Amino acid sequence: MRRPLLYLDVDGPLNPYAAKPERRPQGYTTHRMAPEGWLARHPVEDRARLRPLRVWLNPEHGACLRELSDVYDLVWATTWGRDANTLIAPVLGLPDLPVVDWPGLFDAGPEGTFWKTRHVLAHAAGRPFAWVDDELGDADRAFVAARHPGSALLHRVDARHGLRPTDFAALKAFAHALTGSAEPGPDAPL
Repeated sequence: MRRPLLYLDVDGPLNPYAAKPERRPQGYTTHRMAPEGWLARHPVEDRARLRPLRVWLNPEHGACLRELSDVYDLVWATTWGRDANTLIAPVLGLPDLPVVDWPGLFDAGPEGTFWKTRHVLAHAAGRPFAWVDDELGDADRAFVAARHPGSALLHRVDARHGLRPTDFAALKAFAHALTGSAEPGPDAPL
């Protein structure tokens, strides 16, 4: 059996952008970044005046994701696109990861789904997967359940807090349920 995929969004799960702007969440470091995709959405003449985006990242997430890479194939599923490999991955100590390419950003999803959902489903191509994003809902879960032959965990992360230990535990539990192996205790390696 092929390993499950773990789709990673940046803004929300890794960068808790919705946290109070004056209070960086504990454990996070502040970075200023200007992703190419973001710059491209602004007129060329305005780009020199743009202030880079404030991004909060928790270096501990890198270790947790590297641990999960023992049981998952990690994939970026973010509007950061390939910029996630050049800007986010080095801060977290991650290698270059495959990237879901979006045929159209922010186009309406079918049946009330999040615009990314059908593209993630197509990318998974029947493989089991887990997906962490801050915009997932019941319509997305129903859409995937009706159209995806493999197991899937659509795990919504609160954009005010980012990934927390309980989120990583849910991802570990899902992976272990797929393999039929016992779930490790809280201090056991994955």
